[in-house]
Amino acid sequence: MLVNVTRQTTLAERITLADTFVSRLAGLMGRSQLPNGEGLVISPCSSVHTFFMRFAIDVIFIDREYRVIRTIPAMRPFRFSPYVRSARQVVELPTGTIERSQTRVGDILRW
Repeated sequence: MLVNVTRQTTLAERITLADTFVSRLAGLMGRSQLPNGEGLVISPCSSVHTFFMRFAIDVIFIDREYRVIRTIPAMRPFRFSPYVRSARQVVELPTGTIERSQTRVGDILRW
């Protein structure tokens, strides 16, 4: 489960960890959707792409303290995110999750 401790909201009930070279490279490619309540944590990671994806995603960059340092709502397919230097992990979530959970830069996440 991934929770925004600052806002006391849930971002995802089910989280998958991508922490190997192959799992980080593959990410969500090949999937037709990311259902509400699911998410992917990519670690380590400081930028992502949505090449070969069929749907938009919300992207949250977090630092070592699990503090949100950047958000990208509804990142469309075939895009590169910016490189976020201090990011240690990236969370990929269904579109609308950032807004629904009221997640903002500076919030603390726990999973």
